[in-house]
Amino acid sequence: MKFLNFLFLFITFFISDIEGQVRNIIIADSLTHMPLVNASIFNCKGSIIGTTGLNGVIPKINSSDYPIAVRYMGFNEKIISDCLEDTVFLQENPIELPEIIVESRNHKILHILAYIREYSTLTTYTDTVFLFREKLVDYMLNSDKRSSFRGWSTPRIIKVKSYYHFTNNQGLDSVSDESNHHFSWSDWLGIDSSECLPTKLSKVERGSDTIMGKYSPAEIWIKNADRVTVDVNVLADIRSRKWVSNFSGFFQKDLDFDLFKIKYNYDNVLTDSVYPKDLIGYSFNIASQGRGHNMFRFNKKEEPFFVNTLAEVYMLDKEYITIKEAKKWAKQKFDTIELDIYQPHDVPKINPSILTLIDRVNKLDKGGIRLSLEPDQYLGSIDGLNTNYSFGNRLLFMLKDLTGISLYKSRKNSKRKWNNFREKRREKNKSITE
Repeated sequence: MKFLNFLFLFITFFISDIEGQVRNIIIADSLTHMPLVNASIFNCKGSIIGTTGLNGVIPKINSSDYPIAVRYMGFNEKIISDCLEDTVFLQENPIELPEIIVESRNHKILHILAYIREYSTLTTYTDTVFLFREKLVDYMLNSDKRSSFRGWSTPRIIKVKSYYHFTNNQGLDSVSDESNHHFSWSDWLGIDSSECLPTKLSKVERGSDTIMGKYSPAEIWIKNADRVTVDVNVLADIRSRKWVSNFSGFFQKDLDFDLFKIKYNYDNVLTDSVYPKDLIGYSFNIASQGRGHNMFRFNKKEEPFFVNTLAEVYMLDKEYITIKEAKKWAKQKFDTIELDIYQPHDVPKINPSILTLIDRVNKLDKGGIRLSLEPDQYLGSIDGLNTNYSFGNRLLFMLKDLTGISLYKSRKNSKRKWNNFREKRREKNKSITE
């Protein structure tokens, strides 16, 4: 009898655990009750674990991941404490930006200031690097193709704070605010030109339209009065690459993207097109095997690596300026110590596990760490350097500094030493693998 009771309890817990993994939870708009596609799902540790599907359904999630956070740009974040709910409604959080005023015909350049929050992960078979980063950036958009001033459509970094967490397969971990591996995709995805609304939405107050790709939806448009959202699956159709023109080089190199989804939020849309001036924010999730040929790895030869970046971009302010003003902005040097990162009021709270990472990084004694390290003579020393300069030698050295000659030589020597170091590491890895 005791055995049967034990068996019954075991089966009950087993079934409840399975249900916790397969129960379909739908994420929807609280006003329209329309499902929200590509809403981001974070587990209790603050890591991205998936996005909602075409019907707003959360993917299969283990019960150990709860409580989970559901985030959809333009809506308030929702915390789900367990897997027992069937439908979760998100409330819209309207973003209001100052009205853009064009003072004259000479104000042709659109200058945008934005806040970016990103979560990126670099994974190999043995190591994982997690990055949480906040950035204050700007864009300088010039729609006049005849102008000699091009501006920039990708985010220019004004101020950045990075927090890295390194772990290996043995459970050892460390943190830092710096890393030699530049694997984030967030610096490449910018703001492209205007796009026309689907014909179905051009004359209606509210509605939605789906543009199909070869096998799945490529674009999902939703219009609600003067607010428009567009969900783009770049991998669904080659025509969707028009939204990510800055990635053309990566597609030409046949980089293996596993996921490439973007969501754009527009407000005050009064015509049959959406423009950068109407953009109030965008988010994206990019997963790839590899990160281009410029990412050098010397831990193990030919070891594959995987990159995932989730980023949210919030527009802070926008204005039209003259080309003369734009050129001054382009040359502007920012005091990164005095300058702070400004956050919009509607940005979600940072997950407690991320706050723990930030606290660990901020408590690092970087000065003590540097002093405890023995300098690498091969990389850091200058062979045969004589510090007993005559006046003439000191003057020549000073003039070289002023003209940039010594800087050029130092960079050339550093590059030569780095190439030698890289070749030695490759030879060492080759001997290990053989």
